Amino acid sequence: MRTVLEGRSDGRALDVATGLGRNAIALADAGWRVDAIDVSRAQLERAREHAVSQSAAVEWILADVDSYAFPDAVYDVVAISFYDARDRLSSILSALAPGGSLFYEHYLESTDRTGPGDRHRFASNELLSASADLRVLYYAEYRVDGEPRVTLVARKPNDQ
Repeated sequence: MRTVLEGRSDGRALDVATGLGRNAIALADAGWRVDAIDVSRAQLERAREHAVSQSAAVEWILADVDSYAFPDAVYDVVAISFYDARDRLSSILSALAPGGSLFYEHYLESTDRTGPGDRHRFASNELLSASADLRVLYYAEYRVDGEPRVTLVARKPNDQ
């Protein structure tokens, strides 16, 4: 996320499937106007409480990412962490403004039996391929405590 924020401190940001709002709050603390969407009312309430305790202003949106109508070209940053958005990725990317950045971290397929099942994980290089229309700034497949993960930071071209 630091790569996305480097040299930028304002604009509009979207945190997709925000959960407890970790990314949303970090973006708000850095000066961004943040919308955060999640399907869970309980998660959003906990995230809101956490944001209030840190004086972070976030617009919390209770909605299902699978059916949400993302606005076109309004966000300078879109963050997705540990949510399988592959079926909605093109709609989510259309919400990125030209020159906007995508930060995506998720699980990779694994023979281990921890975390989500493989149908909710990316195959090696799948996220990279799904982001072919973006300019990739950073891509890594790695392990955290033995769990295979992937991180992508990419920018939407100014002419899209």
